[in-house]
Amino acid sequence: MILRVPRDGGDAVLTLPPWAVLADGLAFAESRRDWLLQATARRPAPLRAEPGALLPVEGRARLLVEAATRTARLEGENLLLPRNRPAGPVVQAFLKHLAHDRLRPACDSYAAVLGRPVRAISLRDTRSRWGSCTSQGRLMFSWRLAMAPPEVLDYVAAHEVAHLAHMDHSPRFWAAVADLMPGYGAHRAWLRLHGGDLMAWKFRD
Repeated sequence: MILRVPRDGGDAVLTLPPWAVLADGLAFAESRRDWLLQATARRPAPLRAEPGALLPVEGRARLLVEAATRTARLEGENLLLPRNRPAGPVVQAFLKHLAHDRLRPACDSYAAVLGRPVRAISLRDTRSRWGSCTSQGRLMFSWRLAMAPPEVLDYVAAHEVAHLAHMDHSPRFWAAVADLMPGYGAHRAWLRLHGGDLMAWKFRD
């Protein structure tokens, strides 16, 4: 049985094995009541992508400002947003495009070093992982990585590309990650420490 508190502020999730009955799950959740309350209290408060907010873009706080622009674009320390359009979806689309623009070349570069092809790259708003890799060479990433520092995004790219050679987290896998990105530990630690902050942002009601 697994009890999890999502980093995005959603409700707690209880996962039961096929053999368990609901009563067992409820008893398990009740036995973890104190932990559940503490984990819920530790979650960052939801943040909304709206004019006036300071949103991280590639690790730097950018002020969201409405302006006479047709599309979202960076200008100095501001992220300019078109007027008369809902800010959240516009910012989300901007981040998604930015993530793809950064991840595609990073993955191609690491894959070339590894000598393994990347079949496809897709972006989603995942909650439980920053990336994944299939045995067919298809990579998936969270577009929220566009909010993280560039080196952190690069680490996740290297991590998933390394899975093209090792579909596990064995010592050989981590050795491959280290070969692709020496000193990756600092970037992995940043994601563990600050990943919840990225998940706290809301782009749609």
